[in-house]
Amino acid sequence: MINNPTKTNISSSARLSVAPMMDWTDRHCRYVHRLLSGQALLYTEMVTAPALVRGGAMHLLDYSPQEHPVALQLGGSDPEELAQAARFGADAGYDEINLNCGCPSDRVQSGTFGAVLMKEPSRVAECVAAMREAVDVEVTVKCRIGVDEQDPEGVLPAFLEQIRTAGCERVTIHARKAWLQGLSPKENRDIPPLDYDLVHRMKAAFPEMHISINGGITSLDQARAHLDAGLDGVMIGRAAYHQPTDILAGADPLIYATGQATDPIEVVHKMVPYVERHLVEGGRLHQITRHMLGLFAGRPGARAWRRALSEGAVHEGAGPEVMLQALERVAPLAEA
Repeated sequence: MINNPTKTNISSSARLSVAPMMDWTDRHCRYVHRLLSGQALLYTEMVTAPALVRGGAMHLLDYSPQEHPVALQLGGSDPEELAQAARFGADAGYDEINLNCGCPSDRVQSGTFGAVLMKEPSRVAECVAAMREAVDVEVTVKCRIGVDEQDPEGVLPAFLEQIRTAGCERVTIHARKAWLQGLSPKENRDIPPLDYDLVHRMKAAFPEMHISINGGITSLDQARAHLDAGLDGVMIGRAAYHQPTDILAGADPLIYATGQATDPIEVVHKMVPYVERHLVEGGRLHQITRHMLGLFAGRPGARAWRRALSEGAVHEGAGPEVMLQALERVAPLAEA
């Protein structure tokens, strides 16, 4: 039976979330992350509405029931098409549907979605309203503080006002501008300066909205500082992927005041039956283990773990024994 958390529970889970990241947060990655934290909200990679509605690519909605709470992030700009894609996501059992208004890549710009939508808040509002009409699960937005020459001080509150009026009650704000010309997607994650203070001021201006902050946050201590200062949630991206244990293993006790910190050695053992099922279904080991390379980051044996896993998982017929053999290179937690 699929657990379908209530809206209240999803908002609580959103105190800490793992950002949607293309080519990274696929279903295998999310399964690993869920074993590290039973509470954090997980997001899919961005799935474009046209791929679902026009392309019929329903396999993009596949996930494991154990991933709950899990949100589907959609990319698109046509209200009717997004409403249909949102309906597909809700029917598949996702706990939240999120609209991407933050990705700056050329590919999404050519599709008139992502960060370029910061220039069209009325269209975003129409999309949100159409999606909310189509589904019972919560519809949320992930955005930037602005794009190009926009003044975030004026643009961001106007954007939030429009999506709030359309029925969006929860938003995640990447605290950087996106430069749609002149910077690559990678540079857009690093070069535009962070403006955390602006995001905190938005929470003061829109106290009834659930506002999460994203961008440049690399530790649970930083996350706690933002939460203690009044924000409702923190979304972490690259750090959660490259150092998943640092971010997620202690999240349940530190962020949610429940449970105990997770030992990543236990996670590896719990992945064995998951890997076995994947192989039976025709999958390859490296499709899963590429998301596990950072499990022991900073711990004695981490480099040997990465090397053994990277080299062994790509071989034809490689199975869970590769993980277990690689695990022998890692020092037990008490020795770390």
